[in-house]
Amino acid sequence: MAKHRVKFTFPQELISNPIIYNLGMRFKVVTNIRRADVSADRGWVELELEGKKEDIEKGLQWVNAQGVRVDPVGGDIVEG
Repeated sequence: MAKHRVKFTFPQELISNPIIYNLGMRFKVVTNIRRADVSADRGWVELELEGKKEDIEKGLQWVNAQGVRVDPVGGDIVEG
């Protein structure tokens, strides 16, 4: 299993969409919210993702395709 830390930045129109939930369900990735700041007009979330490396990569591509900015957070991938 791999672990990956990322930051999602949501535009206003996507704040109420269940992107993180769908990421976990569609790609069999465990999502652990580490920090977040969400308001009516913007939002960001730092997540730790755990799962197969391929599933995490496909999931992050899907999240980005939804219109969410995806940035790595220090300590990028940790094999465990």
